[in-house]
Amino acid sequence: MATKKTTEKKTKAINLEAAIYAPSGKPVGSVTLPAGIFGLPWNSDLVHQVVTAMRANARQPVAHAKDRSEVRGGGKKPWRQKGTGRARHGSSRSPIWRHGGVTHGPRKDKDYSQKVNRKMRVKALYTILSRSYADGKIIFLSDMAFKEPKTKDARAMLSTLGTISGHAQVADRRKQALYVVLPKADANVKKSFQNMGNVLVGTAATLNPVDVLSYQRLLIVSPKESMKVIEARNK
Repeated sequence: MATKKTTEKKTKAINLEAAIYAPSGKPVGSVTLPAGIFGLPWNSDLVHQVVTAMRANARQPVAHAKDRSEVRGGGKKPWRQKGTGRARHGSSRSPIWRHGGVTHGPRKDKDYSQKVNRKMRVKALYTILSRSYADGKIIFLSDMAFKEPKTKDARAMLSTLGTISGHAQVADRRKQALYVVLPKADANVKKSFQNMGNVLVGTAATLNPVDVLSYQRLLIVSPKESMKVIEARNK
């Protein structure tokens, strides 16, 4: 039987320290990361279940074959029932006729959605963030602002951030695959990165497991402010 002290040790959150960098690539401070978000063990079963369900919920069936009730025409009986020497038919919309309906074809009314509990989705997100942090794939940036939308300035910033130890891929256009997380929406920042096919700009409120797994590195802007939004999702 576990003692009270042992239970307290297990439930006590262990805070983690991470460096905060300026847009110039120089460290300007540190931030305390909650272990409940960045210190969780990997749970492949949970992540797989949540990601599979989210992708299924985003699936929009397009392929659709018309059955005999949807094919145009064929309302009149092709020929009389008897006396012609030909097989009897009631409609040219029959699946055995050319241009007739399709039997057992793909239907766009099929529902692929799966139910995912909110707590499961949040826990999966925290688990993925913990793995990304443990692998050194997260950069915490003090701020990010552009006076006007300009891709040139955005590329220059990424080149500068690529000088940070362990994050040289950020400056490589082919290997960037960067997910920029803002505390709140910023049109100038989003438009500045819009022309880069391998960079996604989102907010802490819209952070989700599928997007985090789709990009190699995570750039969290204004970490203290963003962390409050991410923590609030578990309440």
